[in-house]
Amino acid sequence: MIRSMTGFARRERQGPWGTLTCELRSVNHRYLELSLRLPDDLRGLENDARQLLSGSLRRGKVDAGVYLKGAPGGAASLEINRAVVEQVVAGAAEVGAIAGNAAATLNPLDVLRWPGVIRDAERDVTPLAAAAVELLKETAADLNGARAREGARIREMLAQRCESLRDLVAVVRARLPEVSARIRARVLERVAQLGTTIDAERLEQEIALLAYKMDVEEELDRLGSHIAETLQVLDSKEPSGRRLDFLMQEFNREANTLSSKSQDSETTRAAVDMKVLIEQMREQVQNVE
Repeated sequence: MIRSMTGFARRERQGPWGTLTCELRSVNHRYLELSLRLPDDLRGLENDARQLLSGSLRRGKVDAGVYLKGAPGGAASLEINRAVVEQVVAGAAEVGAIAGNAAATLNPLDVLRWPGVIRDAERDVTPLAAAAVELLKETAADLNGARAREGARIREMLAQRCESLRDLVAVVRARLPEVSARIRARVLERVAQLGTTIDAERLEQEIALLAYKMDVEEELDRLGSHIAETLQVLDSKEPSGRRLDFLMQEFNREANTLSSKSQDSETTRAAVDMKVLIEQMREQVQNVE
């Protein structure tokens, strides 16, 4: 089953460390282009997160973000670096002794602002990292589910267009005998207008040559083959966007040849209708993984 490259998924998880949120957005792209944002506490997970997403997603421009919000109502844990405070106070006292009365009174808040006085308490991020990995897996599965549902809608549209193309191929094929007879009648009419004697055998050869140049049986056969291949690819379990893109190019080539060879208004009209259908399919195929 084909999958779209467009999708969105979002999940949250609560824990003693706070609220983890994971968001994944993807749009169509020729290859897999991954943009990843992680909180500072989870920077060490970047390689694992990229491998996880690369294993789940084959193509698309993916914007992945993991966000951490602190536990609600939890008091911030501050740790005072006593050694640094003592050094700052001693230094301030020495400056005060030198400056005498010109020195201002030491403000404790100024001491707290000194770099290194307040340091973050050490904490174990292993549970947080494990929760982030699981959350990323679940969100990636949700994203793939959304892409699969969109892919199912694209598949239905492509299958409908293939059936419409098959109907047009049948219409053109049914007109081939009439077109051939019309070509023959036109040549004989022009010969009769000349009022001269023509070698009958040579005339038949020329008619056959003209009919061969205008014959579109081969193009119709190839169009039928491409339709069958497209329907088969739509049910493939492997990523098939690039193969479908190639088939759209082949469809367009055969439709152009059919149009250029046509000597019949109905055939020309059918070729134009084919091009419209093929362009509609091509636009959708650009979004298939």
